[in-house]
Amino acid sequence: MSDKLSVLSPLDPPGNLAEQVMTRLANDIRSGRLASGARLPTEQALTTALGVSRTVVREAVAALRADGLVVTRRGSGAYVADPAAGPFRIAAPKAAVLADVLEVMELRLAVEVEAAALAAERANRRQIGIIRTAWRAIDRALQSGEGAVAEDFAFHRAIAEATGNRQFPRFLAFLGSHVIPRQSVRLSVDTPAERRAYLERIQHEHARIVTGISDKDPAEARRAMREHLTRSLERYRRLAQGEKNGRR
Repeated sequence: MSDKLSVLSPLDPPGNLAEQVMTRLANDIRSGRLASGARLPTEQALTTALGVSRTVVREAVAALRADGLVVTRRGSGAYVADPAAGPFRIAAPKAAVLADVLEVMELRLAVEVEAAALAAERANRRQIGIIRTAWRAIDRALQSGEGAVAEDFAFHRAIAEATGNRQFPRFLAFLGSHVIPRQSVRLSVDTPAERRAYLERIQHEHARIVTGISDKDPAEARRAMREHLTRSLERYRRLAQGEKNGRR
């Protein structure tokens, strides 16, 4: 097994040694060189082959465990986890890749449309007030010339909280900055005036969502959120197509 594993080849100093070990082990796992249930090389084997300390190896294994790629068994070592049992994750470093942005947008469309309808059904007066406050905060940020990314996220998070289902806000918290793709994808083709107009259109779409929830109208809230996210999705699809055409 050892002559097949990339993790046992020399590292590339300088750099974060634990991160290098972790990356190589992860690559060996994802490529199938280390299959589900297989035991990872021992600490001694890794420290000897790579010339690193046990602390470096332990940090790498701990990171893999946090990512759900390995499990540790007391007195036995670390083993490749069952992929089906691993946690759902979206890798942050890929946030600026348009293909990944489109996938996250489609995922949001499947979840947040129903969240808006549930918020319209269930939100109490205090929660509606929080949603309105978040919406007005976007206005203030835009008037100050800011991108309102944090405020936009807070708005969607407030709607998720108003569903009364704690899994909705936990889902958005997990996605984090991926929820607002303009944070990770810079639209350099936009002029300042075009970008301002785009952000104002988004805010008008937000207003319809607020109205649907405030009026306790699930159908309107659902429709407004669907249109809002669909328009954003179409914008990034056009951008992705433009990039594709530019590479031809």
